[in-house]
Amino acid sequence: MLPPANVGERPRTGPVDCLCLIIAGRRDMEGQPPSAVRRSKAPLRVKKQPPTPVERCSDSRGRLSLQPQYRMCRMPRILISGASGLVGTALVTALEKRGDEVYRLVRREPRNAFEICWDPMQDVPAELVSGFHVVIHLSGETVAGRWTERKKRRIRDSRVVSTQNLALALAKADTPPQTFICASAIGYYGNRGDEVLSEQSASGQGFLAETSREWEDATQPAAQTADRVVNLRIGVVLSRKGGALKQMLLPFRLGLGGKIGSGRQWFSWIHVDDLVAAVLHIIEHSDLRGPVNMVSANPVTNAAFTKSLAEAVRRPAIFPVPAFMVRLAFGEFAEEGLLASARVVPRKLVENGFRFQYPELRRALEDLLNRPLEAMS
Repeated sequence: MLPPANVGERPRTGPVDCLCLIIAGRRDMEGQPPSAVRRSKAPLRVKKQPPTPVERCSDSRGRLSLQPQYRMCRMPRILISGASGLVGTALVTALEKRGDEVYRLVRREPRNAFEICWDPMQDVPAELVSGFHVVIHLSGETVAGRWTERKKRRIRDSRVVSTQNLALALAKADTPPQTFICASAIGYYGNRGDEVLSEQSASGQGFLAETSREWEDATQPAAQTADRVVNLRIGVVLSRKGGALKQMLLPFRLGLGGKIGSGRQWFSWIHVDDLVAAVLHIIEHSDLRGPVNMVSANPVTNAAFTKSLAEAVRRPAIFPVPAFMVRLAFGEFAEEGLLASARVVPRKLVENGFRFQYPELRRALEDLLNRPLEAMS
């Protein structure tokens, strides 16, 4: 999501305060208060518990701080939903690799002290989400597939209702986070042809655009206490472990690939590694807030994507799929997903100095298709 983000009011600290902070923030890996750790000669095997309010490093408003002096007292504590999904899995790996303390919101029985059970469709107890530096909400029903009314209700509720419940809990938390990051989607812009779309562009029409607007509005209760709220307008995430690319690989490798419809619709994509790196960048840069487009700086048309993928797998792509067949197979999803055009650019990320590791589609596909699967995020 590293120099820490300098957010909130900077507390005044002298030598004695720093010493107290260091002592209070010692990593009691066994879940004991610092005094108990000092008295114990043998390592304790007690189930780890979240720190008490006294142990937390907070600013004058009671929010956990990520300011540099607090890196001495404890590593950032991050709470994430959707941790088992395509993006969440890669993000958790990156956060833990850099030393963050990552907790997961799960809907099943917790398997360890770093998992917290919740029901996203019900009111969330404030104490479950209190005491974290950053909260990241990624969970949501996939939009792929034929849309029935039931499917559309699941798509909306898994985003809007879950975000409302989480944001309300964060607003009531005794120790709210400084940063709340919530997924959104470039579906916000709707079908816009060749228009170049930045974060300042208006929302479009249709079910996905309406759902995305409600999704982003649902984060607002958290803004009452969090220093900032960030809405990740995520494009098509490219990964061999899931998502659109994984579904397309088999037909393309069999030589059965082809453009969809006219092929002129814009395809705004991002390599999964760049998406994860962008989230880390957002965590570190407190001036990034509100909607942020999470896409490559170089969107391509569907025809160009088809050609690049065919070249990457060294197969022809001579079987185009007519628009009427796509509509017959997928109904409303065809119009808003497969045939819709969204030429989205990541203006905020670029202006904030973020550098993409895979800015060009050809390079991204070469990496994804040639790197061993076990070495991927």
